[in-house]
Amino acid sequence: MRIKPLLPLGLIASAALVLTACSTGGTDAEAPETTEGGTLVYATGDAEPSCLDPHVGGNYPQALISTQYLEPLVGRDASGTITPWLATEWETSEDGLTWDFTLKEGVTFTDGTPLDAAAIKANVEHLQDPETQSSTGYLAVQKVAEVEVVDDTHARFHMSAPDSALLESMSQQWTAIQSPAGIERGMEANCQAPIGTGPFVVDEWVPQDHVTLVRNEDYQTPGPENDHDGGAFVDAIEWRFIPDAATRNAALVSGEVNIVDNPLPADIVAAEAGDEISHIDAPRPGAVNRIELNSNQAPFNDSKVREAFIRAANPDAGIDTLFQGTAPRSHSPLSSIEPLGYSDESLFAYDLDEAAKLLDEAGWTEGADGVREKDGEKLTVRFPVSTNQSTATEQSLFQQIQANVAEVGFDVQLEPLDLSSWYGALAAHEYEAVSAPYTKVGPDVLRILYHSASLVPAPSGYFANLAQLNDPELDALLDEASATLDADTRAGIYEEAQQRILSTFTVLPLYDQQNHFLTQGVDGVTTLGTVATPTFVNAKLTA
Repeated sequence: MRIKPLLPLGLIASAALVLTACSTGGTDAEAPETTEGGTLVYATGDAEPSCLDPHVGGNYPQALISTQYLEPLVGRDASGTITPWLATEWETSEDGLTWDFTLKEGVTFTDGTPLDAAAIKANVEHLQDPETQSSTGYLAVQKVAEVEVVDDTHARFHMSAPDSALLESMSQQWTAIQSPAGIERGMEANCQAPIGTGPFVVDEWVPQDHVTLVRNEDYQTPGPENDHDGGAFVDAIEWRFIPDAATRNAALVSGEVNIVDNPLPADIVAAEAGDEISHIDAPRPGAVNRIELNSNQAPFNDSKVREAFIRAANPDAGIDTLFQGTAPRSHSPLSSIEPLGYSDESLFAYDLDEAAKLLDEAGWTEGADGVREKDGEKLTVRFPVSTNQSTATEQSLFQQIQANVAEVGFDVQLEPLDLSSWYGALAAHEYEAVSAPYTKVGPDVLRILYHSASLVPAPSGYFANLAQLNDPELDALLDEASATLDADTRAGIYEEAQQRILSTFTVLPLYDQQNHFLTQGVDGVTTLGTVATPTFVNAKLTA
């Protein structure tokens, strides 16, 4: 089965731009005059990575910044079609147990190391090495048994089992291809400055302040979103870490920075209403933002108690008011941009009487303080919240849900934690409810999040199945979907799997993982069709 691009690259790039650069404050205003050169300043509210190599760990802040200097084997356009990038074409065997990738010829990493099949092999082995402490990338290449170097430009993946998501997995930043010579320097050096083929090069990292990226003068691998031949137009990017949203927005409005992420909903609304600041809405793929209920311990090991929580949660009003229309409600485990997402609103209808009835049936009776009790235990729900990953708006929504479910007798204990403590609480199973972002290209994210195999921690120590589902029939569906290469069959299996997941009442979908960017003084910013991170290869500062 040989697979080639379906659309001309220029058309693909246009489609991506239409999807992502969806709105600006201006309407009929003349396009601003742009200039080449200069330093683009980006201010992020995401947590500062502890390592700039996205193979290590594998969280979204690493994907954001590494998009500028590392590139994946393949890309994906706005319609979900896989496109060439470092690989020009690929072919799989009829049984799905081998994949042959043909690499673009004559490409070198920015340290001069050739991009060849040996480099692809070294990268997959780096992801699979427990010492790398990978999580997202490790889970993405679990079925790759070995990479064979056929010759310099041909790499053959031998699979332990067919993997219908392999191309989607290899389009992600967490599996992006790095210089083997860079990897060989060891984790500490590679975390400081990973070496790739991207339009920029890591020049300096001043912790808790900024990373400086400089233009790759020999850029050879324009990706699907490039609108021109050659490299970036700006000389450099200053990547600042500014945790406070109000401070970031003030810097944007004053012209101190050109781009901010994680803006407050009010700032998005203001940008939409004005003429100076542009808004890019790029929801992340993979899983939706959601609350997951731990089905492996009391009280949520009882499905009636889980359903009662979900029937009483009533997040709609909070989402509408707190997010001011910038985050539509979801009723699916998958992001709205995933073509195979399945939605069922009826499972999440607000019904306090039904919630109370379910708790009565489960044997939880109302105590003197309004909190239900059973066998001397309170109906307590520990809910650790990562302050590094959860915005202030989202935390306000959790407080509203806390108040809503208290009406039927739940005692939700929200506990704000830094990222390290939050991971520790999850690893110790010290939670009954949790909201954990997880981004992966394609519906295979369902296997990562809900297959019983994901109860086992990755080398980083993180286990992804936080709902702690252990359902052999669901496992079988997810295994079958992962193994089939027939698109229609795969779609039907994923729908059945999503129906089964939602019917367990372990998942309360809220809204797409939010990815908003506000820009000023820059033109040509777009986002990748893979994990929706911004790329500045087309960006020009405006005069």
